[in-house]
Amino acid sequence: QVQLVESGGGLVQAGGSLRLSCAASGRTFSIYDMGWFRQAPGKEREFVASIRWRSSTSYADSVKGRFTISGDRAKNTVYLQMNSLKPEDTAVYYCAANYNYWGHGTQVTVSS
Repeated sequence: QVQLVESGGGLVQAGGSLRLSCAASGRTFSIYDMGWFRQAPGKEREFVASIRWRSSTSYADSVKGRFTISGDRAKNTVYLQMNSLKPEDTAVYYCAANYNYWGHGTQVTVSS
């Protein structure tokens, strides 16, 4: 089993920045991919970004150029730096490992 704990959410004005963190514990040696998803009220959960250890990163078109995913393999932690935030980025952000394990989420609210 893998446990994931997100942190770093909060309230920010449009144009501002936030940095989310996700710390993994448990069978971390089995993790080969970590990512971020988000779910806004009344909408389905959607992909935001992912990172494959020692390999590539991927981003949703809606966040390209504004969000950056990075990871520290030694700390089993992945980060999501979010810049130029927009009100439409408001959602609960979830961390995922191998698209199989999920955190409980952290709320990000962007005011206009």
